[in-house]
This record gives sequence, structure tokens and C-alpha cells, in this order.
Amino acid sequence: MAEPAASRPPRLVLATRNAGKIAELSRILDAVGFADGLTGLGSFPGAPDVPETGLTFADNALLKAHAIAACTGLPAVADDSGLCVDALHGMPGVFSARWAGKHGDDQANLRLVLGQLEDVSARGAQFVCVAALALPPDGDGGTRHEWTATGVLAGSLTRVPRGANGFGYDPIFVPEGGSLTTAQLAPEDKDAISHRGRAFRALAPVITALLAGR
Repeated sequence: MAEPAASRPPRLVLATRNAGKIAELSRILDAVGFADGLTGLGSFPGAPDVPETGLTFADNALLKAHAIAACTGLPAVADDSGLCVDALHGMPGVFSARWAGKHGDDQANLRLVLGQLEDVSARGAQFVCVAALALPPDGDGGTRHEWTATGVLAGSLTRVPRGANGFGYDPIFVPEGGSLTTAQLAPEDKDAISHRGRAFRALAPVITALLAGR
């Protein structure tokens, strides 16, 4: 008889404490066949908060994935993502979560971006995500095992927030060819097109292949 999913030990750590992101990544990975063994950093109270000191999304995703894999002894998945605004020369970019100064203050970040674009008519932007998978370090401290995948969603920015779903900049981002913000989309519709969904779907075959025998 198969062991119930709820009682199985974790096989993969999602390197985040953001409940919205954990729910989103769990849905995405479940949709591609990785239905169990996922856990977030809430299961590891001693896990560090890894500073995002990299200059690129890939740098930050790999920093977090390697640190959490080393801490937990489990394969770890991390991502770094952000909003790249054409009129702001690609910013906030890697600074998206702390654009207004305090990390994770979504409302302050939204207000700042909208204020910076108040008199700007060209409102093109992209959501960019790099997802990274890292294995725990070898016993001899040798080869680092890591994989990355990138997802991009092009669109434009509204002048006022719309919608209550999602998080971050979702209430002001309208995907290319659409009329609703990503905060107005149903979760499954957002997952189907999102930058994060695209990155994790690209990484999912590596995850499932590596963990099949674990």
C-alpha cells in the first residue's frame, strides 16, 4: 500500500517563506507531475534568510538554492523574479522586492513604480523569473550541481492597481494581448502564462528526473 503523501518525508525544499509563492510553485509543479514531497522553509525554522546580493536574477536564485540545499541536506529550488520596466531602463529588476526600501512591502513598491511612471505614456514591461535547482554539496566539497531556467512574460502597466489575486506587482501588470491584470486572473490562468510558471515548467523535467529515485 502506498504511503500517504502527507506522511512522506520532504524530498524537495522550496526556498521561500512567502505563502503565496509556495502555493503558486506547488500548483505549477503538481501540474507537471511532481505531486508530493514539497515543503517550504517553514519546515526548517533554522534555515537562513539568504541575502539577495547578486547582480542578476540567476545569481540570486542560485545563491538561495545552494544555501538552502546545504542547510537542509535536500535538493532545493529557488527563484528570483522581478518587474523590468522599459521606461525605467529595466528597473526595478533584481531590486523589485525592495524598490521602495523595505523588502517585501508590496504596496510601497507599487506606489513608487506608479509614481515614477505618472507622466509616462509608454508603459511596456516584462516579468522575468529565473528558477534554480541545487543539490546538497558533495561530501568532498567538490562539484556544485545546479540547473537554471528562465521565464519571461511581456506586458504593460496600468495606472491604478486592479484585482486582489496574486502578489507583488500583479495588480498593475497586464499580459501582452490581454485586458486583465495578473491579479485579476484565476490562479490556474495566471500559472499557464506567468514568468514563474514558464521558468518552473522548463525546470520541472530536471526536477522529476533527478528525484525519481530519491
